[in-house]
Amino acid sequence: MSGKSLIVIIVAVAALLYVSSGLYIVEQREKAIMLEFGKVVDTEIEPGLHWRWPLINTTKIFDARILTSRTERPERFLTVEKKGMEVDYFVKWRISDVGKYYTATNGDEFNADRAIARPVNEGLRNEFGERTLQEVVSGERDELMVALINKVSEEAQARLGVEIIDVRVKRIDLPPDVSESVFRRMRAEREQEARAHRSEGQEQAEIIKADADRQRVVIRANAYREAEQIRGEGDAQAASIYADAYTRDPEFYSFVRSLNAYKESFNGPSDLLLVDPDSDFFRYLNKSGAQ
Repeated sequence: MSGKSLIVIIVAVAALLYVSSGLYIVEQREKAIMLEFGKVVDTEIEPGLHWRWPLINTTKIFDARILTSRTERPERFLTVEKKGMEVDYFVKWRISDVGKYYTATNGDEFNADRAIARPVNEGLRNEFGERTLQEVVSGERDELMVALINKVSEEAQARLGVEIIDVRVKRIDLPPDVSESVFRRMRAEREQEARAHRSEGQEQAEIIKADADRQRVVIRANAYREAEQIRGEGDAQAASIYADAYTRDPEFYSFVRSLNAYKESFNGPSDLLLVDPDSDFFRYLNKSGAQ
């Protein structure tokens, strides 16, 4: 191989290495910027295969997915009653303007977390300072987060080039003195609510009991009326049957009544009856003896 051919091969290899060193790939989940001697020259790089001038241009690639920023330690905030609480939270965010993000944070995610934490802390402090402890702990946490996101997102977009997706409180711890006062207040409120429920229950019980007593009286009155009506109808039918039997054979009817009277009067061996032998009570017995 001649010296000229060797030089051509070396130049070709060097050119190939130069060209290949300028190739780079931007994935769909990434955002990239191009720098020329440290100055941002292109922030609209689409995903795919690209080429840059080696030694002149450099590229910075960042994660375009939703990222999470967490607090290193719980932050202390005061409520409108000047009661302190330890709040642990996290922030969901993503890069919206990669050029502004690189300029503000130098492309360092740690710097971005610190820059995001400042307006979020300030916003939380303001929101907590406008609410009572009861509202923060139990009732208005979602409304608080919505108001905070609306305030912080615009500032983060303008200053850092990031979009705040969500801010969520993971835990709220109360100092011992505040916890004890909160527990006493909650206990008093629950006892008051329990007394109210018991009072309402007793009132309802009295209403139900009175209605049941009224229904019982009405039912018994109706039953007594129906019983008396049935008894009267039975007595009327019995009297009608007795009258009809008597009109058919008065002598036999009188005889049967006398037998029933004898039966009832001499029901036991020790029964004793003092009656005039000539009375009507022994009329049928006397007739029987005479025969």
